[in-house]
Order: sequence, then C-alpha cells, then structure tokens
Amino acid sequence: MTDTKTITARHGFAWERSEDLPEIEGTAHLMTHVASGARLMYLANDDANKAFSISFKTPAADDTGVFHILEHSVLCGSEKFPVKEPFVNLLKTSMQTFLNAMTFPDKTMYPVASTNERDLLNLMDVYLDAVFRPNIYKRPAIFEQEGWHWELEGEGDEERLVYNGVVYNEMRGALSEPDAVLFNGLSAALFPDTTYRFESGGTPAAIPTLTYEAFLENHRRHYRPDNSYIILYGNLDLDRFLAFIDEGYLAPLSAEERGPLKANPLGLQAPVVAEPVAVAMDTAPENACAAVGSVIGTAAERERVLAADILIDAVMGSNEAPLKRALLDAGIADDALGYVVDSVAQPFAVVSLRGARPGAAERLEEIVRSEAARLADGGLDRDLVRAALAHGQFVMRERNFGYADGVVLAMAALGGWLYSDDDPMAYLRFDDLFAALTARVEEGYFERLLRELFCESGHWARAEVVPAGAYGEAAAEADARRRAAALDPQEAEAIRWACADLRAAQEAPDDPAAVAKLPQLTRGDIGPAPAEEMWEEARRDGVDLVRHHVPTHGLAYAYRYYDLASLAFEELPYAAVLASVLGKLDTARHSAAEIDTLSQAHLGNMGFACEVHEDVDDRDRIRPVLVAGASALGENAAWMATLVDEVLTETDFSDTERIRDILAQWRIAMEQSFAANGHTAAMARAASYYLPADVVREALAGVDYYRFLRDLLDSFDERADDLAAKLGDLARRLVVDGNCTVSLAGSDADLDRFWEARTPADGPRPEAALVVPAPVNRREAFAVPTDVTYTACGWDRRLTGLPYTGPWLLASRILTYDYLWGEVRVKGGAYGVGFRCNRAGSCRFYSYRDPRIDETRARFAEAGSWLAGAFDPTEAEMDGYVVSVVASLDAPEKARALLRRQDGMYFAGYGIAERAAVRREVALATAEEVRALGPAVDAIAGADCVCVFGNRDIIEAASGELTVIDLLNR
Repeated sequence: MTDTKTITARHGFAWERSEDLPEIEGTAHLMTHVASGARLMYLANDDANKAFSISFKTPAADDTGVFHILEHSVLCGSEKFPVKEPFVNLLKTSMQTFLNAMTFPDKTMYPVASTNERDLLNLMDVYLDAVFRPNIYKRPAIFEQEGWHWELEGEGDEERLVYNGVVYNEMRGALSEPDAVLFNGLSAALFPDTTYRFESGGTPAAIPTLTYEAFLENHRRHYRPDNSYIILYGNLDLDRFLAFIDEGYLAPLSAEERGPLKANPLGLQAPVVAEPVAVAMDTAPENACAAVGSVIGTAAERERVLAADILIDAVMGSNEAPLKRALLDAGIADDALGYVVDSVAQPFAVVSLRGARPGAAERLEEIVRSEAARLADGGLDRDLVRAALAHGQFVMRERNFGYADGVVLAMAALGGWLYSDDDPMAYLRFDDLFAALTARVEEGYFERLLRELFCESGHWARAEVVPAGAYGEAAAEADARRRAAALDPQEAEAIRWACADLRAAQEAPDDPAAVAKLPQLTRGDIGPAPAEEMWEEARRDGVDLVRHHVPTHGLAYAYRYYDLASLAFEELPYAAVLASVLGKLDTARHSAAEIDTLSQAHLGNMGFACEVHEDVDDRDRIRPVLVAGASALGENAAWMATLVDEVLTETDFSDTERIRDILAQWRIAMEQSFAANGHTAAMARAASYYLPADVVREALAGVDYYRFLRDLLDSFDERADDLAAKLGDLARRLVVDGNCTVSLAGSDADLDRFWEARTPADGPRPEAALVVPAPVNRREAFAVPTDVTYTACGWDRRLTGLPYTGPWLLASRILTYDYLWGEVRVKGGAYGVGFRCNRAGSCRFYSYRDPRIDETRARFAEAGSWLAGAFDPTEAEMDGYVVSVVASLDAPEKARALLRRQDGMYFAGYGIAERAAVRREVALATAEEVRALGPAVDAIAGADCVCVFGNRDIIEAASGELTVIDLLNR
C-alpha cells in the first residue's frame, strides 16, 4: 500500500483508498489527479490481458446524437497522430484484444485491451490524444462523414436530396428495430425531465439538425479531465502508466485555461406514473410490442438493484417462470421478456411483449400487477429465487461476457462510480451481496420487492409500438425528390461541390510522415504462441470421448454431440424443433418449471442446439449434430449428466400448446434478427448457394428453416399430434451412445463425477441416410422491415484450387480495414463492412446497415484487383498487419470458448499443430504472397453468389437482377 501511495504521489495523483476485491482476485486502488481533477481506478491482479479505458459523463440534452457522433469523430485523427483513421490503423496493426468506443445513455467510453504492455501504452497514447486533442476542430469533413451531410443522387425528375453519414445510417438501422423504438418510448415516459428521455445515439429526424458549431461546443464542455473516469486493469507497471498519463496528458491539460465544468446535467427524475404511450411505427404487423417499466431506485442502492435483477430472472427468466407463464397463457403475445436496465442513474425493471396482439398493452399491465400480487401474497416459490441466486453467482464467477475482463469490469465500475464518488467499487463487489440476499430469501424480502416494483410503484410507465402500415421508403423518397426540386441552381451546385470536397478528403492518402508518427509494434515484438494442450481422444463405455485440458478455475463443461446423418434431409427442420423445445417441457419425473429450477440451482447453463461441422478439405464431408451442453461448478458435475440425461430421454412431447409458444418465440426472434442483423442472415443464405454444408445450415437455422417454422405454425392445430410423435421418434433414434461424442473440460474428479452419474443409452450408431441437395445460386433479395440493407456475396475457396494458408487471414484483415473500410464505410456511409475467409472454405463479403446495394457490390467486385495491384504496403505497414493477425490468433479465450473451438477443430479434422502452422505462415508472410491471392478474391466476388436483406424500396431501386422476396409476408 505504501508503494502505491508513493507511486501515485510521484505522478501528481492523490491516493484515496485501496480495497481487496476477491471477485477480481486482486485489489482496487482509487486516486485523483490533483491538478486536472481526473479520476483514476487501478484494478490490480495477475491477468496478462491488461486494459485501459477513459470515459466521460455525457448526458444527452436532445436527440441529435451529438455524443454518438463525437464518439466516432474523435477517432478520426488528432494533434499527435494526424492521420484520417488512427482507430482503423490500430485495428490493422496492434496486438489489441479489444478496441472500440461506446456511447451509452449518459456516458461515452473508450476501452482498449492488450496482452502486451508496450502495445497497451501505444493504444492508450492514441486514445488519450484522440479524446483530448482531436482533429475535429481543423477538419469539418470529419463531422460530415461521421455525422451527416447532404448528397444529390439521381438525375432529372428522379434527382433526390438525401442525407448520408455513418452515424445517420447506423441509427436508421438501429431504430428500424421495434424493441429499440419501444425502449425509447418507455424510457421517455419514465424520465420525462432527465436525459433518459432522449435517444443518445440520435434519431434520423434529429441528427440533421445538429450543427458543426454545436458539435464542437459539446466536445469542449464534456471531453475534459475533470469530467473523466480512467480505469487501468491487470498485471501492469503502475509507475510507468501513471507517469505516461500525467506527463503526456493530464499535467499539460491542467495548465490550459478551461473554466469551470459545465457538463449537461444528470439529475434524478421525481417519481411519475406516466400516461400510457403509443408510438406509431412503419413496420410489419408482427412487430407490434409493448412494455411496462418500474423504477427500482437509484444506482447507489446496489443491493436492491441486484435483488431486482435476481427477482426478474426468477419470475421471467424462462417460459415456466411464473410471471412469464401467466403472460404466455393469456395469449396476448408471441413472447414475453423481463430484464433490469442498470448503469443508469435510476435503474428500472422492464416486462415486455413481442408479437403483441391488439389490446395487449393494457392486458400486460393488468396481468403483471395481478400476478405480482399473487406471488407476493405467498405464491412465489422461494426455491426458484434461490436457484436464480445460484445461477447469478455462477455467471459472475465465470465472467464469460465476450469482452476482455478489464473492459467488462470497467463498465461494471461505472455503473455506480459515474453517479457518486462515495463508493466507486460498489458494482465490482458481489460475493457478500449474494450471501446477504440468500439469507433474506426466508425473510420475505423478495416478495416485498415484487410488490413494491409491480403493485405499489410510484414510478411507473407503459408503452407500446403500433405498426402503422407497410414498411418502406416511399414517403422518404418522395420527400427527397421534393427537396431536390426546391433547390435553386446555386444551392444544388454548392451541395455538389461540398460532396466533391468531402470525397476528395476521404480519398486523399495520409501523409507518410503522419502515418510514421503512429506507435507500432514489429514482427520482432511477436512472442511465442500461448501454450495450448492437445485434447485426448478415447472410447469409454461405447462412447467417443474428447477430453480437453484447459484451465477451468473450478468449473466443469460437458457437451454431447449426436450425429444427424441418420436423418433424411426433410427431417432436419424437425431436429431443429427438437433442439428448441428440449429443456422447456415436462419430463417423466419433473415438470418444466421444476427442470428450470433444478438447472438454475445446480448448473451454470443447460442448452440444446443444432450445428453443422464440415471437413476442412472435403466439401462433401458434412457432420450435422444435435448438441446438448451444460456447465457447472466442479462439485456439481454429476448434474451435467443426470439432468441432461433426463431431458434427452424422458421429455414428454404431448404438451403441444407449450411447443407452439416456443416455436412462436423462435419465429419472432428470427424475424427481428433478419432486420437487426441482416448481414449474418445474408452471409448464411449466400453460402448456401455454393456450400453443401450451408444447404444443411439453412434447413436447420436459416431462411429455409424460418419458412418451415412459419408454415408449421400456420397449420399447427392440424399438425400438432404428428409433430409430437415425430419429436419423440427423433429423440429415440438420435440419443444412443453409439451416435454420441462427449466433450468435457474440468478436473479428473469432474470427469469421474459426470461419467458415474450418466445413464447409458445403449445402441449403435444409426445408418447414414442424409442426402444433401446440391447448392443452387438463387441470387435473392429479401425485403424485411428496416430502413437499411445488408449485402453479402461469397464462394468456396477450395473451388479456386488454393489451399488455406496464413496469407488468407492477412488478406481478410487488409481488405476489411483498408480497401472495404474506405470504399464502403467511409465513402458509402455503411456502418460496417468486411471480408471473411475460414479454413473450411467459405469466403464472404458483407455490408452492415448500408444505404446502398449497387455501389457496395461494385466495390466487392473490385476488391481482388485492388489487392493484386494497389496494395503496396511499406515494411512497417506489413509488419502491422502481421502483428494484428497473430494477436487475434493468440487472444485469450475463456474455458467454454476454448473447448468449443477445439471441438470444432476435432470435427473439422485438424489439430493444434495445424493451427500453429498457420500462425507461423502469418508471421513470415510477405506482401507478395498476399497480392497473389487477388485473382482468387476476384473469383470469389465474380461467382456472383449474392444475397441481400433490407428495405424493399432500396432493393427495388437496385439494378442487379435479384429475385425480390417479401420474407415476412405470405
């Protein structure tokens, strides 16, 4: 502690407190920079995946999305690093394990992580210069590119005056999602007088009202050291980092005259019971939704917020949770969800409906209040609450959130620290809280909380989204034509010149001297690959066993893979239905509700799915499987066997009404995913045009499965009995030991507990019957309710005759963050774009939240030529690409993710040695080897296996000969 105090004082910081945190296996140190007022927290532990973040309190004062546009814009060059896209340079050239920026309702966060300390210092240097000394004051084009600008499109009577900009297009896509529109309506009703009534990302209607001057003014007022929260994490040299932050940034900034802090206010809303809100939206009728919300308290009430989270999980966390079951049984919607919104000044609980029927909003409120009263009056099963507590503890212990731990913990810390300096570490502690809440179960605490939130709340709102008609852009297009017609010649010419100037600025190459200022590692900084032990393969009691040797920190993971090769192709969708209902129906011994409680109490998770594995060399060797996975504390490993066994072999499929509920939930989730994540659906569908494995994937999870599911639901009453019989038949045929591969990670004792508890399912592997239809290039465009588009195209690398080598990974990164980023994102205004190539052969281009189709496809078609000709990196640039790709291969993985990756390798037919060989190829690769892939990239785009999801009007205006399909309408 004395050393920490000494170090902090040496670099201009005042140490405030230190606290041991067993939850992070380390210590939190809190300090303030005396001269500048910047707050800093250091979370010290032995994690080699170190992290840095700087965040600013940025409450929105309107819907212009100014802080969202600033989040993008400050990363477009700075005083010390005056290149156009330092953020992209870092993605291309650093060892980062996380690099991003995030806009929240009341804060903006800039986090980075790396396993290399020098690299983290480099990343920190670029980020600190970006936020405090951005080039936005010198280059208005940054605001126009990232925020919004006018463009004239078309000719003659078809000429249109339209908005374009990265954030503008991002929010057109984001606010095409009914859930997002519903959330905004609910939040505005709950908080009519505070920042939470605004959309911090910006609305398409308000973004174009933001002026360049207001944009700069908001940066001046908010991006200041005394409005900042800096968090360091991991095993790093604190003396070195504090010296760097102080000498490079905080001390010089504190010498500048900035005046008193005048940030936007972040106040507390006085309790209100709002009038019901109905928001009209141009979307499909199936997207009607509704929600009620109740404010839990303030962020300072940490125990109450956590208790509400546990309570919502207990009463809404599954189809059999009591409140959700009451809503489903009422037949007012296809699905119901419950969640807690935290990391805001006043956290609130939400119960919402998807696929809502007319009148559902009022019924939702009635049912929530009446069922909460019933549960609070003695109907709440306290074992269900204990199970939710146990599950919550497992999730917090596993900390498998998809981000580097240092980033997750920084976000968690800000959940309390942003609103009060009294207890900055409040949202990092949970062990004692879980213990206290467990003790309070028998005191009736959760019943009282349920009544306070849903029966007696004085801070409450209800909102609904009402579909207002066909989804499309016809009205917007007409407005754009009217705007263009209203321009006089001088105004039109001014807009054309402004666009030309912007395009010239975008296309101008960075000054090599400016690029040279960016800190960068070389190939010499690449260390040895992280140690990874090969799995063992064995045969045990007639079952194939894959034994993984990965560190699990006292947790155990077991996955079972049942081969689907014995099914006819037409049966594959039924296997997907089987996976979706397992674990959600009664068994011979337990009700579905009891299964859910047992799972929550004794397992970290239990899930069932179908997936497809393919041989890396032979495109016709396909292995579709039914997956049954579970995780648990090591001492509970037996439950991974007994409970999963029971679900697999004893499920009762006769409750067809519950099956209908589950399938309706899947349908609406797929429909919303088509609009929100259309790039994923487009890539999957395009791959089915050329890959046999993806023909199978489509039958199990893609558009083909969606159509099967929709038809099944349309005639469910007539088909219900046959469906129940079919599911029982499939379970009996598939779930036999001879058809099973078990994969397990954990200690030897965990393996023994699991194996001794499992019930043998004797039987040989069924004979293969699966015949996969040949892929057909259908070239489809699916109209879905969104204001943007997603375009994908691809081909099988193996058909080009080229092997999979390290240079393919480099080509993917180079095309994504160099050519495609500049052409499709920067110039075209799409929010995202990329090129992916996997070992199994599939190579795919994609765009995300894209306002254009033809132009994007043209850029895809030219990518190979660019790679073969224009790509001419300096030695330093090539080293950067190599470093970043090697770092992506070496990035730390949680135990579950590592096990699943190794299982994929096992089924695909390659091992750790082959993966290491590709890493070596990357490390030694030359620019010539990458350029040599240009003709193959041309062939991939030239195959013209293209698929589009998106807005109907944009699709129909495109010139390509695509088959247009209204996916959601019959």
